[in-house]
Amino acid sequence: MAIVRPTLEHLLDIANGLHMQLSREQASEYLALMQSSFDAYDLIDELPDCVPPVRYERSSGYRPSAAHNPLNAWYYRTEVNGAPQGKLAGKTVALKDNIALAGVPMMNGAAPLEGFVPSFDATVVTRLLDAGATILGKATCEHYCLSGGSHTSDPAPVHNPYRQGFASGGSSSGSAALVAAGEVDLAVGGDQGGSIRIPSAFCGTYGMKPTHGLVPYTGIMAIEATIDHAGPITANVRDNALMLEVMAGSDGLDPRQAAPRVDTYSDYLDRGVQGLRIGILQEGFQLANQDPRVTASVRNAIAQLERLGAHVEEVSVPEHKIAGSLWLPIGCEGLTMQMMHGNGAGFNWKGLYDLTLLDKQAGWREQADQLSASLKLCMFVGEYGIKHYNGRFYAKAQNLTRMARAGYDAALARYDLLVMPTVPIIAQPHPEPGCSITEYVARALEMIGNASAQDITGHPAMSIPCGLVDGLPVGLMLVGKHYAEGTIYQAAAAFEASVDWKNN
Repeated sequence: MAIVRPTLEHLLDIANGLHMQLSREQASEYLALMQSSFDAYDLIDELPDCVPPVRYERSSGYRPSAAHNPLNAWYYRTEVNGAPQGKLAGKTVALKDNIALAGVPMMNGAAPLEGFVPSFDATVVTRLLDAGATILGKATCEHYCLSGGSHTSDPAPVHNPYRQGFASGGSSSGSAALVAAGEVDLAVGGDQGGSIRIPSAFCGTYGMKPTHGLVPYTGIMAIEATIDHAGPITANVRDNALMLEVMAGSDGLDPRQAAPRVDTYSDYLDRGVQGLRIGILQEGFQLANQDPRVTASVRNAIAQLERLGAHVEEVSVPEHKIAGSLWLPIGCEGLTMQMMHGNGAGFNWKGLYDLTLLDKQAGWREQADQLSASLKLCMFVGEYGIKHYNGRFYAKAQNLTRMARAGYDAALARYDLLVMPTVPIIAQPHPEPGCSITEYVARALEMIGNASAQDITGHPAMSIPCGLVDGLPVGLMLVGKHYAEGTIYQAAAAFEASVDWKNN
């Protein structure tokens, strides 16, 4: 049977945990009344689960040896061949290791999930295969995706393709590193605080965080549903646009998607930027750790857009800084409830659940001391806000996101795009093993200041490589109106065609 019926002692313990006091006589009466409910549980257990079928053959794959994985960017290798024809025919793909690929292990960078094997494919996986792509495996990601550095993954730190021992960015660390190193053409990343765009900036790839809800998150392990995004990481703009065309649109299984507006993004690539109105977001250059060399590189890239015919001027959006602050209660309290207490899914939504993931993720409690310091920090903040303030700061922050979005929208009513540095710094060295908690966390979170804001407001944002500082890539971030990814691609393609960013 599905439910092992509780004993009298079990029920007394449950009542106590719910702050109720029952006599043994009352508990016995409730116990008898509960049985018919559990009969329904038994019936549910007998029914087959309703999950998508697996349509493409694959092997379970293997963990590559260190000799065949010099960047530690692969978690698992396999090969899944898609349709013989399609927009992505001949293209190879790596999946961030929080994305379900049926029959292939998924660890999400965290030891508590080691050994978990999904039973169905994420929607984006099926769409990529339907478009002719070949999936070559799972890219290493950071510990439960809670790091903008690349030193927190339980398999091993991921190295920057431009410099061994330096961060490739996170949390889609392996995804960007593999594209930059030329080991795959395309990769899928996830972005809750910049996790597509940060590694793209550090590794010199093109990373698009689409409008919230444009790409279905179905089959991808959630952090917090209101800031979960998935998107493409590529070596050029055209591949990025084609990949988003394939991935975008409602799947009927993800409540994050209200009524997403899809477009043919590749149609924008040859339009140029003549007459495009671009606002230089002043607050995006005012982070405390802003490297002046990064500023100069980004300013030079903006000047190139102006030379190409764009109308460029400074603009202030004070809500940009506010949005970054809103991320903390939303991200910390939200992830504590959904990813940790909710075992990776949570309640109160009609999305597709992975039952085996729920069971496996529940085991984090037995390995809680081994969680990364960056995750622990977020959980401590989140749990304090939940327990001592009843979630009111999470709730108020969600209310204020409408104000933050309105601030961006007001600027984007006057400009087609906003631009700023993706991150304020270039890739930093990995912290040494045994470093202090302070240093470990600093290397994980020091770069998110600009990128987290658009996860709160939901606006599309893309990092494109625009230069090198000390031999390491610099990212320019382009932000557009909701569902205006095409305009971002328009500017990105014009810039890409006009400069050699490695010599810019």
